[in-house]
Amino acid sequence: MATIKDVARLAGVGLGTASRVVSGKGSVSPATLEKVKKAIEELDFRPSHAARSLLSGSTRMIGVYIPLLKGTFYMPILQSIDNELRAEGLHMVVAFGVGAGDLREQAIDGINFLIERGCDGLIVMSNALQDADLEILGAKKNTLAVLNHRYDCIADQCFTADHNLGGRMAAQALLKNKHKKIAVIAGPASAPDNVDRIGGFMHELEQNGIDTSKMWVAESNFAPDGGWASAQELVESGYEFTAVFCANDEMAIGALSYFQHAGINVPGEVSVVGYDDTETAAFSAPRLSSVHIAWREMTMNGLSFLLNRCYDLERPVERKFPVSMTWRSSVEKAARSSFRKRLVE
Repeated sequence: MATIKDVARLAGVGLGTASRVVSGKGSVSPATLEKVKKAIEELDFRPSHAARSLLSGSTRMIGVYIPLLKGTFYMPILQSIDNELRAEGLHMVVAFGVGAGDLREQAIDGINFLIERGCDGLIVMSNALQDADLEILGAKKNTLAVLNHRYDCIADQCFTADHNLGGRMAAQALLKNKHKKIAVIAGPASAPDNVDRIGGFMHELEQNGIDTSKMWVAESNFAPDGGWASAQELVESGYEFTAVFCANDEMAIGALSYFQHAGINVPGEVSVVGYDDTETAAFSAPRLSSVHIAWREMTMNGLSFLLNRCYDLERPVERKFPVSMTWRSSVEKAARSSFRKRLVE
């Protein structure tokens, strides 16, 4: 394989001159430019990624850390980032949580992995880190964008939505349809965005005269199997309910599946509201009503901020993202009688 030295030798120029032509930085005469280009073509020279990095001082790579590499939530986000980077002539390197450590340790390891690979900047989706973990990064902290969480030490580099508002909207959707006997399948209590959405949901119900102190609430895992298991536990508990709020769509899909398995009609006997409004919500059976979080807009603005900082671009950056309710088929007016009565009969 030809090297930059071979190009310089064949063109009869110095190594520095050949390097300027390859990198596109610095001036050379038209005649010299033509000689170097001819040598490159004759030798079929292709500079390695490492060589380009040395010449430009940039790897043209953006690292992305996500907690896990599965499910229907993270894949569209990664695809959006990769498509946008490719359009700018950049590449994505992904790290995700692995190993025996807790979520914080996994995030630290993943971020260090991306830094060691020479990524020019990092997009991080993690609420497990602490401000002290980011301070340790030193100057690298400045080329970081965080999605779906806010760290005080880099607040202007964080892009997130109002999840408390999202929770209130979920409650309003059920209240609008006269539901008062409501159950909740929550995500992990350790996730701040889950705490915010559940907090907003409960507050809205309380403001409308519903006693939430005796409400059936399960803490689950943001995954379909957790939604199934929680829905089964709910049905077997004997708790009277006409509606269920699930703190994300994946758990809602699992709950819908269990209700179908148990012969419980949705939405005829039980209404279900999800959260996130992911692509799968539109194709569940029945189609899932869900709180819409502008994940793509959040992701693209975080990425634009990072590209501006790393590559001196001037892309527009927004910091406020709309929250709304997407109505589909899984919610209707509260049933006049509980499905339990039918099952007993």
